[in-house]
Amino acid sequence: MNDALRHVWTIAKRELGGYFNSPVAYVFIVIFLLLNGFFTFMLGYFFERGQASLAEPFFSWHPWLYLFLVPAVGMRLWAEERRSGTLELLLTMPIAPWQAIVAKFLASWIFLGIALALTFPIVITTAYLGDPDRGTVIGGYIGSFLLAGAYLGITEMVSAITRNQIIAFIISVVICFLMILCGWEPVTNLLVTWAPERVVDLVKGLSTWYHYLAFQRGVVDFRDLLYFASVIGMSLFATGVVLRGVRGA
Repeated sequence: MNDALRHVWTIAKRELGGYFNSPVAYVFIVIFLLLNGFFTFMLGYFFERGQASLAEPFFSWHPWLYLFLVPAVGMRLWAEERRSGTLELLLTMPIAPWQAIVAKFLASWIFLGIALALTFPIVITTAYLGDPDRGTVIGGYIGSFLLAGAYLGITEMVSAITRNQIIAFIISVVICFLMILCGWEPVTNLLVTWAPERVVDLVKGLSTWYHYLAFQRGVVDFRDLLYFASVIGMSLFATGVVLRGVRGA
């Protein structure tokens, strides 16, 4: 087990280093930080609200920001390997496929976590102007990180299916968008008018938006943690199934 974890960490470090060896990573981080600042202070009407809270002006925009930015990070994970012809070589190395899958995911998730952590000036600004609820801030960051992981897991799965990064990006965006919509209030209100309550609850239960809302309010619920862990786990499992198919083809 120790050898397996060491292999995972070795690959993850190589993948993470690959991000920062390219200017694309820094461009992504700058764009992410600028968009967070713009959405928080401009579109989020932070100053007009008159209260030191990050729930609505900051965290509420993350599902929409990640909708495009996370697939942009994850679309190359396996599509590039397939396009360049190095996938077969990687799968014949003395490592288990699950180790490469988990390592690539962890490297990208850590990268997204670094980008998220660099939004700390917004928290400092809020703390300077008032007294924000710490539970809301901590819960919001936990939920945001898990949300990014869920989107990333889906993107890695899609990236394993195709060798074209643009196609992987578009399909990932569509899937993640649908997972937002099925729990978005305007959609659920529409469903209530014709669908049974059980069906509405089932649809909401599949939504990343629905499970993220509790974190945004500072509530860390085990069911929401289990949901995001399940989405990530199932996505990585599906990635393994796809790669086994490629390996056997």
